[in-house]
Amino acid sequence: MSARKLKFAIFGNEYKKQEALPYIERILKYLEAHGAEAQVEPVDFDNADYVISMGGDGTFLKAASRVGDREIPIIGVNMGRLGFLADVLPSEIEETLNKVYAGDYVLEDHTVIQVEADGEQIECSPYALNDIAVLKRDSASMISIRTYVNNEFLVNYQADGLIIATPTGSTAYNLSNGGPIIVPQSGSLCITPVAPHSLNIRPIVINDTSEITLDVESRSHNFLCAIDGRSEKLAEGTKLTIRKAPYTIKIVKQKNQRYFSTLREKLMWGADQRQ
Repeated sequence: MSARKLKFAIFGNEYKKQEALPYIERILKYLEAHGAEAQVEPVDFDNADYVISMGGDGTFLKAASRVGDREIPIIGVNMGRLGFLADVLPSEIEETLNKVYAGDYVLEDHTVIQVEADGEQIECSPYALNDIAVLKRDSASMISIRTYVNNEFLVNYQADGLIIATPTGSTAYNLSNGGPIIVPQSGSLCITPVAPHSLNIRPIVINDTSEITLDVESRSHNFLCAIDGRSEKLAEGTKLTIRKAPYTIKIVKQKNQRYFSTLREKLMWGADQRQ
């Protein structure tokens, strides 16, 4: 009995189409030679065995949002700058696909979080691979974010915003606001304030089984809820509940790849500029 043909969905950054085109052609040529089916920018990913994200980490997040709970592994080809999620170099495309066909790779499960709004409907996807942030809008004044963890009062943040980050998102907006780096699969979430008024407030790491409730007050009577960068305007008084989603995002990683070496290479972690 012959092996089933693999199906690939290729998803790209619309602003880098011309740059990505030669690499997409290489991928299509490779997949054709291996008898695979491939679709470029399909309407949905329902029938795909793998999704190939062509772009930077932002494109990868969009691909993850499109994949949702389908549990389709994502291969991230880096056409951007940092490439923390999309970590396959264009020159490594064929080598990576060889390993996919040989089963010589690691499939990492990455936590997803979701937000529910009491009183208002969230128009975009409520799921985030990186982070969910509450941010001020239309005013230079800070917002007040009364925060509960598992119905226990934590603190009333006076700040420009508040970030709830997954381990995957800990190296993104969370890190730029002084939050800690959290190793993937550590079972944790981080709550990090954005420009807090009090110096006594610091980021806090909690178990990812926790339920976080936010009550927001704002002088402009509205605020932004950013879900992996997708912004929703919400009215003051809208209660937000954030919890772990019932599914994970599966990312294809090379077996010889190590998280700490990625930190050193991508973020220059521990680099001594004096040398």
